[in-house]
Amino acid sequence: MNARAQFTRMQDSTQADWQAIAGEFMQFSQTLPDRVMAHLKLLDGDYGGFPVDRYTHCLQTATRALRDGRGDEYVVCALLHDIGDTLGTFNHPDIAAAILKPFVSEANLWMVQNHGIFQGYHFFHHLGMDRHMRDMFQGHAHYARTEEFIALYDEPAFDAAYDTLPMAEFEPILRRVMAQPIHSIYTAALDT
Repeated sequence: MNARAQFTRMQDSTQADWQAIAGEFMQFSQTLPDRVMAHLKLLDGDYGGFPVDRYTHCLQTATRALRDGRGDEYVVCALLHDIGDTLGTFNHPDIAAAILKPFVSEANLWMVQNHGIFQGYHFFHHLGMDRHMRDMFQGHAHYARTEEFIALYDEPAFDAAYDTLPMAEFEPILRRVMAQPIHSIYTAALDT
C-alpha cells in the first residue's frame, strides 16, 4: 500500500488521484476485521470492577447467541456490542453501532445502539438513575428484540464459570459479515 495522490487540496484532486486512493482503500478495507479484532482484544484484562473482563463479556455474549442459533449478523452484533468501552466511555453503544452500521440490518443496528439503555433496567436504580428509561422506546419496532438481546445474551454474560468460546470461533463469522457493506455512501462505488 504505497500509491499516493498528488493533490494538496481535495478540490484539486483528479480521477487518477482517486483511482490511486481507491486501490489503496480496497486493500485497506479487506483488513477491517483484523483491526476490529485487535481493538476488541484491548478489552482483555479490563475488568472495570465487573466479575469478568470486558473481552470475556463480549465473547460470552456472542457465545450465548451462537449457541442459541442466532444468525451471523446477530452474533457479530453480540460480539462487538461493547467494543466502544475503550474510546466511548460515556457512549460505548454509539461506537459499536458506528462500526457495525455498514454491515447490519436496521433492527440489529438499533439493538446495538440502544442496548445500554435496555441493560440499564438491571442496574440504573443502583446509581440513582431511572431503571425504566427504556420505556421511552415502548412501541418501537425493535423494542422487544433489544429487550430479548439483553435478557438472553448481554445481561447473563458475566459468569466466570461459563464455557465461553474463544475469538477463533467468531473470526470467520466476523469476516463474513464484514466482507461487503450493505449500507454505505460508498456502496455504489464498490459495486463498479
